[in-house]
Amino acid sequence: MSMSEVIFGRWAVLETLRAARRSLQQLILAEGTEERGIVADILAAAEERALPVRRIPRRMVDDLAQGGNHQGVALRAGGYQYVEIETIFETAEARAEKPFVLLLDLLQDPQNVGTLLRTADAVGVHGVVIQDRRGVGITPAVVNASSGASEHLNIAQVPNLVQAMKRMKEYGLWLAGLDIAPNILPIDRADLNIPLGLVLGSEGEGLRRLVRDTCDLLVTLPMRGHVGSLNVASAGAVALYAAWQARGWQGWSHADKPS
Repeated sequence: MSMSEVIFGRWAVLETLRAARRSLQQLILAEGTEERGIVADILAAAEERALPVRRIPRRMVDDLAQGGNHQGVALRAGGYQYVEIETIFETAEARAEKPFVLLLDLLQDPQNVGTLLRTADAVGVHGVVIQDRRGVGITPAVVNASSGASEHLNIAQVPNLVQAMKRMKEYGLWLAGLDIAPNILPIDRADLNIPLGLVLGSEGEGLRRLVRDTCDLLVTLPMRGHVGSLNVASAGAVALYAAWQARGWQGWSHADKPS
């Protein structure tokens, strides 16, 4: 049974309400929060779902958000609803698109994971795969960092990433690991208009050896500056957009996007 969590931050709360994938329990506002703009949208979404609203002192919201930037808004909700890997491929098939998947190899920083999820949603990936041990899961901090994008994504949490990668290959997915080393194919020279799984390594460590060895190809971002690498969230964002561009910006219009 999913445990209760406290989602915090205005966009995170609004998108959690809009997605309505979790069990929703109670909307919490800090006393004195102006109830206009996005807060008015949050209240309207809560009313639409017959969700009780509680107004409490700001210091109590600080405690609920465990020091996170809550912007005067929090939401009690059930735990994150992960999907099976099959759902990711079913989503691609339903959109009549080549599968486009993001795989994260033991990333630790909620800000990096949240930023990558926000970009993944922006480029229309069909799903994200993470490992359930040693890497960060979809915590309230990740939801906040993703501005709620996590709530609209298919995210599979698997016991073993390498085994999941092998399963995904059976669906025809080609796995491209983003790496930094000599003699790796620059990303602009790789054919990314394929059933693609983009694999990103953890902060500092990069791809684990078995993960790298399970990839079908390795790609790198060309650089001309003095610093030898980019933050994983920045590098991943560039690579995700490169893959979307290779697909001819497929699914550009919001009107075309499945609900």
